[in-house]
Amino acid sequence: MSITTTIKTIQDIMRQDVGVDGDAQRISQLVWMLFLKIFDDREKEAELISDKHRSPIPMRLQWRAWAADPEGMTGEDLMDFVNNDLFPGLKNLPVDARSNPLGVVVRSVFEDAYNYMKSGQLMRQVINRINAIDFNRSQDRHLFGDLYEKILKDLQSAGNAGEFYTPRAVTQFMVDQVDPRLGERVLDPACGTGGFLTCSIEHLRQQARTSADEQRLQASILGVEKKQLPHLLCMTNMLLHGIEVPSAIRHDNTLTRPLRDYGPGDRVEVIVTNPPFGGIEEDGTESNFPAAYRTKETADLFLVLIMHLLKPGGRAAVVLPDGTLFGEGVKTRIKEELLTQCNLHTVVRLPNGVFNPYTGIKTNLLFFTKGTPTREVWYYQHPYPAGYKSYSKTKPMRIEEFAPEKAWWGLASNGFAGREENEHAWKVPLATFQANGFNLDVKNPHDPGNGHGDPDTLLAQLLAAEHQATALREQLKAILTEALQR
Repeated sequence: MSITTTIKTIQDIMRQDVGVDGDAQRISQLVWMLFLKIFDDREKEAELISDKHRSPIPMRLQWRAWAADPEGMTGEDLMDFVNNDLFPGLKNLPVDARSNPLGVVVRSVFEDAYNYMKSGQLMRQVINRINAIDFNRSQDRHLFGDLYEKILKDLQSAGNAGEFYTPRAVTQFMVDQVDPRLGERVLDPACGTGGFLTCSIEHLRQQARTSADEQRLQASILGVEKKQLPHLLCMTNMLLHGIEVPSAIRHDNTLTRPLRDYGPGDRVEVIVTNPPFGGIEEDGTESNFPAAYRTKETADLFLVLIMHLLKPGGRAAVVLPDGTLFGEGVKTRIKEELLTQCNLHTVVRLPNGVFNPYTGIKTNLLFFTKGTPTREVWYYQHPYPAGYKSYSKTKPMRIEEFAPEKAWWGLASNGFAGREENEHAWKVPLATFQANGFNLDVKNPHDPGNGHGDPDTLLAQLLAAEHQATALREQLKAILTEALQR
């Protein structure tokens, strides 16, 4: 049976359980089980490599002990074990971050996880289906990685405002252009389910040649996610992508830590992220930031945090809404700080529909380097593919669409000196932003729809409209005259 069919069958089984209500609970239920199965498969692999490997999970709670046997526990016995032994045991693992980092990972995954299923018979059916997948077999792992992307997309229908899946094409393009190198630390401070981090892992793994390189990669992936379900999905995603101890993926809110408490050791070389936008932080969060930048708007606070967390020379790629570009007040001061402390060298303006059906808000990709002020900003207006009027689930954005941007991009090492203006690209000097209150919402001057248009064409259109209005008046006059004569 294919993995796709296996997962669909599991979801159908869960729909029969009265305890699982809706997509979010179904996915949460599925993923904590997948996490334990993947964790167990990886431990089997580690045990083959080293006789010294010791599991952080007590034997009775390991997947192989209670779930692997297809004729094992079921019914009330299984429910009693899961609710009264497995979950309390994993939530309260005695752990030490130095001596037992894997235990920290397991405990953090389960501290806010829940078992929603009520039927032990149905749970046994789900477990047996999961056991059909071997996560140590490269083919199964690769196929499941693709399917995992679909699971993440399915989650979004149950998400709240500001939470949505970033298209794979966007994450890959951003990582490709920021170009993380082995030895650099890569951070996503609002990592969600880990899309940017998995793209970064794949990018870095292409550079790894030795076991020492792999160890440098393992230590270079950092993330923070405040919500339990996305964090659980992200941890599972990290295991699937070969991060042996994903203890650097923290379950926390980066905005609740005072900015002054972040020291040199917290700063990184690369940040790639799509921070939540359209959301408002809880009261008091803004007090963690300097007075000039205090706001409750999530995206604005993250932009301030990102600038602070970059090392001098560090590079960032960030998804931000149009509202950040043209907003005033605190937004103006934040943008002034961005242009003063960083080189905002590129803004890619995405068309409508990139994040459909989750949001219709227009978005932009901002690329900047910390340490030198901005002298000019290059804009690139990403067009729809030929024949497209928008994107959809059946017609999503593809990485191939970014080929023109990549060909135009040039090298950062020479200041992008080879860039040229064209129908999609234009540049704006710093003085223009200073004169316009740091409004970064600059329309494409080469797009006829953004200008006043050709005067002769406009005059012809005006005359045609006047002739049409005159004809309508005469027609109405004739109708009224005829009615009065009756």
